[in-house]
Amino acid sequence: MPSFVRVLIDRSEGRELDYALPEELRGRVSVGERVIVKVRNRRALGTVLELMEHSDIPGIRPIEGLVGNESTLPPVMMRLARWMADYYCAPLASVMRSMLPPMLRGEKIAGKKIRMAELFGMPPAEECERLARKAPKQHAILERLRAATSAIPVHELLRESGGSDASLRALVAAGWIRLSEVRSTASPGDGEQVLPGRIPKLNPDQESVVTVLLDAIGGSDDAATQRPFLLHGVTGSGKTEVYLRTLGAVLDSGKSAIVLVPEISLTPQTVERFRSRFDHAGGGGAGVAVLHSHLTDAERREEWMRLQRGEARIAIGARSAVFAPLANLGLIIVDEEHENTYKQEETPRYHARDVAVMRGRLEGCPVLLGSATPSIESYRNALTGKYRLLALPKRADGQLMPLIRVVDLRLQGKRAKSDGGLSAPLQMAITKRLELGQQTILFLNRRGFATSMLCEQCGHVCRCPNCSLSMTFHRDGNRLACHLCGHASVPPERCPECRDPGIRHSGLGTQRVEEGIRRAFPSARIARMDADTMTKRGSYADVLGKFRARQIDILIGTQMIAKGLDFPNVTLVGIINADIGLHSPDFRAGERTFQLLTQVAGRAGRGETEGEVIVQTFSPASPSLQHARHHDFTGFYEQEISFREAFRHPPFARMLLVRVRGVSPERTSHAAAAVAKKLKGLAPDSVEVSDSAPAPLERSHGQYRFHVILKSASGAVLGKLARELLSSLTLPEDVVMTLDVDPYSLM
Repeated sequence: MPSFVRVLIDRSEGRELDYALPEELRGRVSVGERVIVKVRNRRALGTVLELMEHSDIPGIRPIEGLVGNESTLPPVMMRLARWMADYYCAPLASVMRSMLPPMLRGEKIAGKKIRMAELFGMPPAEECERLARKAPKQHAILERLRAATSAIPVHELLRESGGSDASLRALVAAGWIRLSEVRSTASPGDGEQVLPGRIPKLNPDQESVVTVLLDAIGGSDDAATQRPFLLHGVTGSGKTEVYLRTLGAVLDSGKSAIVLVPEISLTPQTVERFRSRFDHAGGGGAGVAVLHSHLTDAERREEWMRLQRGEARIAIGARSAVFAPLANLGLIIVDEEHENTYKQEETPRYHARDVAVMRGRLEGCPVLLGSATPSIESYRNALTGKYRLLALPKRADGQLMPLIRVVDLRLQGKRAKSDGGLSAPLQMAITKRLELGQQTILFLNRRGFATSMLCEQCGHVCRCPNCSLSMTFHRDGNRLACHLCGHASVPPERCPECRDPGIRHSGLGTQRVEEGIRRAFPSARIARMDADTMTKRGSYADVLGKFRARQIDILIGTQMIAKGLDFPNVTLVGIINADIGLHSPDFRAGERTFQLLTQVAGRAGRGETEGEVIVQTFSPASPSLQHARHHDFTGFYEQEISFREAFRHPPFARMLLVRVRGVSPERTSHAAAAVAKKLKGLAPDSVEVSDSAPAPLERSHGQYRFHVILKSASGAVLGKLARELLSSLTLPEDVVMTLDVDPYSLM
């Protein structure tokens, strides 16, 4: 029996120490266990990496105790953590920290306590009569507790009885009521009535896809369980119903499942559909747990524990849900697998889609990636046999794809700059929808009123003092704000450079669009959804509920309305400016534009009436726009893949981005040059190492940023180079270097 353990100490930059196991803990500690130890003279937390029979360390200390089973990482997750640390060149401690919710990382498992009240003894009949006459609130509290079969929360007791805290304290002092505290088991679905959802009939394409997936889940296709599936289905093709049918088979087999969505708090319809199928009395007792960062600590802890205890067997969440503590995993689904939100931008910089694929391999379960616009990398993996391609080429209800019309803003003159940025064709189309009682979605991926303040006299633009960005004007609060670092200031009345009073707002934001729409359509019911309006908890679901009930005619928003929405009465989608992001200096700019346009356009025509999409642009000949206009993913892919091959961009090479940042432009530039020189000396001929160069977004949060980019056919070679660089190069204290494996953004 092991007598020693090797422990990775939290927040110690990878420090591993040996400890002895006290007699009472031998046989109770496993790899992945969270333990309390002493480091010098302070208590610390750590994770057991190894059980050992012997240790050569003299004077070894015993571990102090266990944190608890709630925060133990099972063996498969420890293997996944080691893979992530190696692949993403990240400290193992930071990887394991990302696998546990914050409230489960500490010595005391965080959780909100709630007060409970129970009847300790009922007063005699005479006393009850006296209380009924002279203290009716106390009497009502006692009567409510007498009707209860067990302790009930104090806040519920007072609400239902009409009592007060003072009345309750008097009864406690008299000895009739006893109070206690328990840990909250709050769940984000508490209080919601979930009714069984209608199960639609599958069309032949869906039937075919589900059959293939059920064969893989049933184990009849062993090779399929080792190859992820890529489900390429056009918008409205019924991918979610395929997910639901497949999940049903997984649950029937006694297994569990993970469903990843790009941003859980922005897709309430998705959660609602899953709960209506599985989270009710007739749903087989599977239970659906929701995991995302917008939950309170108590809610997230309870959802995590429901999964760990097996009370819920489906975890739905954003990227961190890939670490959900589910046993006997039978399926992992990654919806909208192309989305950038699956990529984490802090250490460890993992991509949840790729981590899901690896977890599926370790767990021996199928992985299903779904998208109407798959990433170039995933689609090539499917064409080359690394993934297995499944297709839903038509809409599930037989409806045609929406007609997409392109409006060249160069021919619209000044009109498109007024009236909320509406061209004449778009304004006429909105008028028609209002007359027919149909709904419209207007999309602009820029919030605020105006994207900048510009002096017409000297050309000065009000810029953020901390970032290489212009400040956005917000009419609400009359302020200029940086959407990167949050810096805010009062708009100048005169140009800060030439003192000319002609400084004006320039560019369109969603606030300005809303103002113009209200002027153009004064009788229409209008709502705006962006980061400025969706500040309160539940506000997103509230607005979508009104939109679903047809209490809103025109919905204006940023990319939070671009995906996951299914409203049959929406027959018109207007894209105010399709050029945003198209010309950014990033090789994925065209792909992102195509994906976003396709996703937004897919919100139209999901009911009985054919949909229409009007795209306003200054670049009507853009290949991304033209392929999106014709719903031609294959044509876009063929053009994009030839471009990637010509310039040796992913997927034809693996990429490592070395980012060097610091407050001094000179020291940061010199450090970045030293990094590039060091890498060129270490790299074999098969690795392409760029010179150091300022990042496209040169300054952010007060720090200057420089990039060195490495490309190689082998990810392992890049990883080896990165580790050699970390161990052999020392940078100035005020300069920070980060490594991003498979970077999603080069800005």
